Amino acid sequence: MQKIAVIVAGGIGQRMGASIPKQFLLLNGKPILWHTLQRFLMTWDDLRIILVLPAEHQEEGNKIVQTLQASDRVTITTGGDTRFQSVKNGLSLIKEPAVIFVHDGVRCLLSSELIKRCFQQTLEKGSAIPAVAATDSIRIVEGEGHYVADRNLVRIIQTPQTFLSDLLLPAFQQSYQTSFTDEATVVEAAGKKVFLIEGEYTNIKITRPEDLQMAEQMIQR
Repeated sequence: MQKIAVIVAGGIGQRMGASIPKQFLLLNGKPILWHTLQRFLMTWDDLRIILVLPAEHQEEGNKIVQTLQASDRVTITTGGDTRFQSVKNGLSLIKEPAVIFVHDGVRCLLSSELIKRCFQQTLEKGSAIPAVAATDSIRIVEGEGHYVADRNLVRIIQTPQTFLSDLLLPAFQQSYQTSFTDEATVVEAAGKKVFLIEGEYTNIKITRPEDLQMAEQMIQR
């Protein structure tokens, strides 16, 4: 079974307040995106990556790829106006049966162990959606009111969202809906069940300056 990671790196980093997209900011001397790509490549020597980037940032992305030891296993393609379209563009390059990982380019601290667990569960159940329990109090806002939700029933969803290709590829033939917040919602809209797997609290999405500082501390440890 082929292993293919679709790495989506189309953000512009507006909340980061930087002059360049957040995936190109340096973390421990290397671009955030470099760390993400390297983690997948070092997990298996037969895994391929499809890197989805905005057209205007493909040259920068290619420079990063060329610094990787296994750069020949990375293919760059152009993203779309939405995450759905960007992922769809990446998936369009997959022609053979595979386990497909769809991952955020700025979640660079995931472990190889998580990637391998997602792969194994996907072989057994068809999908693996990393999730962690909420640790804060949760309130649901309705109109001008709000109420406490049972946080024991809440899960924070992460990536890599992992699927067998015969589930994921047909699901992305649907028309886009605003309810598509991630790949799991796309597959569910196609009438298929998805399965959660325990994620990692260190698998943070670097979105704000404080996230980058936290990542620096984690990676140095």
